[in-house]
Amino acid sequence: MMPLHGFGNCQFGGVHPSHVRRLEAFAARRQLNSGGSLYTALSPPACAATDRPISRILIIRLSAIGDIVMASGLIPVLRRKWPDAHLGWLAQSPGSSLLEANPRLDEVIVWPRQRWRQLRAERHYAELWRSMRDFVARLRARHYDLVLDLQGLLKSALWARVSGAPQRIGLAAREGSQRLMTEVLQPPRSDPLIGSEYRYLAESLGLEASRFAMDVALTASDHQGVRRALAAHALVGDYAVLCPFTTRAQKHWFDESWRVLARELGGRFGLAAVILGGSQARAGGERIIGEAGVPMVNLAGTLSLRESAAAIAGARLLIGVDTGLTHIGTAAGIPTVALFGSTRPYVETDSPLTRVLYEALWCSPCRRRPICGGAYSCMRVHQPEQVLAVAQSLLDAVG
Repeated sequence: MMPLHGFGNCQFGGVHPSHVRRLEAFAARRQLNSGGSLYTALSPPACAATDRPISRILIIRLSAIGDIVMASGLIPVLRRKWPDAHLGWLAQSPGSSLLEANPRLDEVIVWPRQRWRQLRAERHYAELWRSMRDFVARLRARHYDLVLDLQGLLKSALWARVSGAPQRIGLAAREGSQRLMTEVLQPPRSDPLIGSEYRYLAESLGLEASRFAMDVALTASDHQGVRRALAAHALVGDYAVLCPFTTRAQKHWFDESWRVLARELGGRFGLAAVILGGSQARAGGERIIGEAGVPMVNLAGTLSLRESAAAIAGARLLIGVDTGLTHIGTAAGIPTVALFGSTRPYVETDSPLTRVLYEALWCSPCRRRPICGGAYSCMRVHQPEQVLAVAQSLLDAVG
C-alpha cells in the first residue's frame, strides 16, 4: 500500500445553490414538524449505493486517532459485503499509520497536510502546485464508485467531491459539506455504544454490523520495537499502561491520582506502570514520575503510534482518559478502564473487559467549553480506589 503525497484544489460542482436552499428549507420544515435532525429527512432507511454495482470504495476519515480506531470496524464489515472490492482509506499522519499494516485495506492514501503548510510558508508555490495537481490526478484515476465521508467536515467532503465518485455518502455532515454529498446520514446522538455512528452507517448501507470489531493491524517490527524500548528500561515482567494525556486539559485526570495508581499497581498487582502518549505528553509523564516514589517507565514520545498500540496489546491492563490510545485498549481486547468526564464518546463497548467510568454532572459533557473554571469536577469524581477496584475485577475476569 503506497501512500500518496500532495494536495488538490477543487470546485463546488454538481449542486446548484438554489436547489440546496430549497432542499434545506424542506428539511427544516420536516425537522420542525417531527422534531428530527435537519438531514434525517433526506436520508432513506437504506442508502441507494447498495443497489448499484460496487467495485471501488474509499473511506475518508482524515484525523482524530480515536475516531480512526473506532471507524476501523467498518473495514471487516465492508469486506464481508464486497470481498473483491478495492478498499482504500484517506487519512492524515499520524493516524494513517494505524491503517497501513492492515491486510484488509488495499490502499492507504496519506494527506500530508503539514508538508503543504511548510511548502506554503516557505513560498515554494511551484512545488506545492505540482503536488496538488498530481494528487488530484492520482485520486481521480482510482475511479471510486463509492466514497464514505466519516468526518463530515468541509475538508473531507472536498476530497470526496474531487475523487469523482458518483456516490458520496456523508456521515453527520456539517460546515456545508452536505452540499458535496449525494446522500447524508444523521446518526442518533443518544446511542451509548462505542462507534455507534459508524455502525449506523453500516446498517444504512444494508450491511451486517452485529459483529463490529475494531480492526487495528500491527507488524512484527512494531512488537519488536516495544520489546527493545522496555528492555532499555530493564522492564521484563508484566506491566500496566497508563494513558493520562490528550489534546484538552479538561479531559485529563490529576497527577497525584496517577501517582497513587502507579504505587498501588506495583504493590497490589505486581504491575509496573508504563506511561504512553505522544511527544507533547513527554514532559507531563516526567512530572508524574518525579514524585511517584516508585519506578515507572515513561515511553511517551519515544514510540511510534503503532508501537504504542503494540505496547498496549502486550499489557495486562490499561487505564486512560478519553484518548485514542485508550480506545486501542478496547480494540486489543485487554482489560481497559476508561475515565470520561468532559467528553463521553460512549459508555458501552462490545468488550467484556472494558469498563467506562463516567458520572453525569449537571454541566457534563461540556466537551470543548468547560465552565468550571479549571476545577474539572467531572474528572475529580473518579477516585483512585474506585479505579483500582474496577481494575481488580477486570484482572480477576482474565485470571
